[in-house]
Amino acid sequence: MTPPIIHRPDEADSYAFREGCDILEPWNRSDDPALSIARATVPVGVTTRVHWLERTTERYLILSGQGLARIGELPETQVQPGDVIHIPPGCPQSIQNTGSVPLVFLAICTPRFEPAVYHQCDD
Repeated sequence: MTPPIIHRPDEADSYAFREGCDILEPWNRSDDPALSIARATVPVGVTTRVHWLERTTERYLILSGQGLARIGELPETQVQPGDVIHIPPGCPQSIQNTGSVPLVFLAICTPRFEPAVYHQCDD
């Protein structure tokens, strides 16, 4: 049986990711391969690069700010706190911060995110 854990991520572990946002990974562990959770912060006026994930389903849970989501064949859609965006594997995606404050969301991946599954559409 796996013991319970309370994990407090360190803000100093936040890093700039190549798609155009800052990432803090509060939960992405090899001993829990079923799921990862990252907090993404998109600066005002920034649109993330179009990308897709191989073999990985991603969900964006919008925490604060406003944005314009571009997900696969869906029409561009304004998103706000509380919205959940479901992104199946292989689906092109990007999000633009259309507000006046940083756009912050959780990226919840199953199975867990690994750099090898990330592909930019302009590579």
